[in-house]
Amino acid sequence: MSSHSNHSKHEIIPCERCGTAIECKANSYAKCQCSVVQLSINEVQHISELYDGCLCAKCLFELQQEYRDTLV
Repeated sequence: MSSHSNHSKHEIIPCERCGTAIECKANSYAKCQCSVVQLSINEVQHISELYDGCLCAKCLFELQQEYRDTLV
C-alpha cells in the first residue's frame, strides 16, 4: 500500500510564471482553476515548451493570447 495519504486536500503551489499561490487539483481536473482556460493542442504545446509546472488561469490566458498574437 502507498504511504501517500488519501484525503481530499489539494496541494497549494506557486504559479511557475507569476508566483501566485494556486490550488492544484490535478486529481480532479474539472474542478481545477486551470480547466477554465480552453487551450488548443498547439497552445498547450507552446506553453509546455516554456513552463514545466502548473500555471494560474490568468497566466494561461495571457500565454494563450501571446501565442495567438504571434499567428497574426
